[in-house]
Amino acid sequence: MTESRVETGSEPSTPLALEDPAYREAVVDLLGVVAYGEISAFERLAEDAKLAPTLEDRVAIATMAAGEFSKVAALHRRLEALGADPFAAMAPFSDAIERFHEHTAPADWYEGLIKAYVGDGLADDFFREIAAYLDDETRDLVVRTLEDSGHAAFVVDRVRAGIAADHRLGGRLALWGRRLMGEALIQAQRVAAERDALSALLAGGTDRPGLDLAAIGRMFARLTERHTERMAELGLEA
Repeated sequence: MTESRVETGSEPSTPLALEDPAYREAVVDLLGVVAYGEISAFERLAEDAKLAPTLEDRVAIATMAAGEFSKVAALHRRLEALGADPFAAMAPFSDAIERFHEHTAPADWYEGLIKAYVGDGLADDFFREIAAYLDDETRDLVVRTLEDSGHAAFVVDRVRAGIAADHRLGGRLALWGRRLMGEALIQAQRVAAERDALSALLAGGTDRPGLDLAAIGRMFARLTERHTERMAELGLEA
């Protein structure tokens, strides 16, 4: 989204979009849900590390967890710069995110890996789609936060090795991936529906592009396509 700025002397002022209270509220909501998601991912990965079959795997998962937590500070700083309390911004999303984790608790090491790669990937894709409608600074922060920190290759390697050793594992994990897809889409739709500011952001405004029903349909088609690609990377059918 192209950003207009009002110049004051030689320094650019706040982007015009952020002067709109409704847009500002939507940005706070988005940063809040992304920040809570990162904290929740850290906690879950730290728990999943206990399921690791080797010390090397445990350290790898713990490193992934630390990487998720390290992203929170920048999101909090941005929220504070917008005049928001980071903890108040995160609070409305705790129920939906924790509900997702309750419904998708992994039964073993491999299910935990699939969830870290497929489940988190779906959430990240959804937030990237929304980020396309943000001012440049906020969009860039969200995109940086959602960048893969290098653990995708680790997950793909371990899952493919597991399937090669036990072909029955592939069928079970494919079903698990489909369940994650369904639960993630349900929670994403619920979050967007429950937060008026986020819904308004997707709808756009007189000075901002938005999504009509057809565009929303295409967005969810892209999310499904990316899910299928991730499953294929793992050697699984979506």
